[in-house]
Amino acid sequence: MAFTTEVTDLGDNKVYRLSDNIKKYTLKDVGFVESKAGNFVLERSLDPESPYQKSVKLKMMVSKDLGSFKLATVTANGLQNINIFKNETHEKLVEQFNHLIEVLEEREVVQVQK
Repeated sequence: MAFTTEVTDLGDNKVYRLSDNIKKYTLKDVGFVESKAGNFVLERSLDPESPYQKSVKLKMMVSKDLGSFKLATVTANGLQNINIFKNETHEKLVEQFNHLIEVLEEREVVQVQK
C-alpha cells in the first residue's frame, strides 16, 4: 500500500485525509512512534475488551513530510487487510475504530469526508 493524500478503509464509505493543521508533536502525543525511516506509525488494537490481546488492529502511517499517509484495518499479525464493516459480528470493532478515528479527528490529525 502506497502513501496517498486520501484513504478509504476496506469496506468503509468514508474518505480520510490528513488535516491541514497536522503537527509532529501531536502525532507523538496521540501515540505515533517515529520509524527508522522517519515516518510516523500508529498501531492500535480494536479489541474493546483488552488492548493487549492479539486482535484486529488499526494501522496508520504518516510520511515524514506529513504530506501523505496509509490507513488500514489489519489482522493481528499486520499482514492482511480485513473488512470489519461487512459483518455484524464485528460491530464492536467498528465502534472502536470509529472512536479512534474520532480522537484523531479531534486532535487534527485526520479529516473525515462522508
